[in-house]
Amino acid sequence: MRGGGKKLNNPSKQVLFIVLLLTALVSGCAGVPQGVEPVRLFDVQRYKGEWFEIMRLDHSFERGLTNVTATYTLHDDGSVGVLNKGFDRKNCRWKEAKGRAVFQGDRNTASLSVTFFWPFAGGYHVLALDHQDYGWALISGPSRSYLWILARQPDLSADIRNRLVSQARSLGFPVDDLILVDHATPGCASGQPPAK
Repeated sequence: MRGGGKKLNNPSKQVLFIVLLLTALVSGCAGVPQGVEPVRLFDVQRYKGEWFEIMRLDHSFERGLTNVTATYTLHDDGSVGVLNKGFDRKNCRWKEAKGRAVFQGDRNTASLSVTFFWPFAGGYHVLALDHQDYGWALISGPSRSYLWILARQPDLSADIRNRLVSQARSLGFPVDDLILVDHATPGCASGQPPAK
């Protein structure tokens, strides 16, 4: 190394350095965006089940997907099973990703760490929630680049959507980039019937 840096000649020090670096990277990906507070008085029993993705900030792992849902199940060890599913019209097939989430602190605070590919985890933080009916939720990832609006039905009233978008805007999220998720009957770009 140049510039006065120390070279790690000892293999055990190299391994320790790599482990510490990976730990820092993995834990950094699960944090809460600065200035954002996850909801409290969270009841994971009421939160479990199927949710429809209403709006999202688009990313490569969801690009082009319609009819996106997230289903949460509870495991005996206290973790939460995650199944994300969406329809890829271009390739005429369903895509899914399975993961596992664990609470980052106490179970009454809606801040979890989700792993789809070990050891990499991402933050999952509920920023707003319909506490009465658990009918809608505003979700952030580990940074302001990740945002979702979820609901128990495939549509959500414009009034509630606008309120959630306004709240996200006030928290500094790039809401002008949100896309509305299509939940029409899955169809293929080619006109072929959807894959089973």
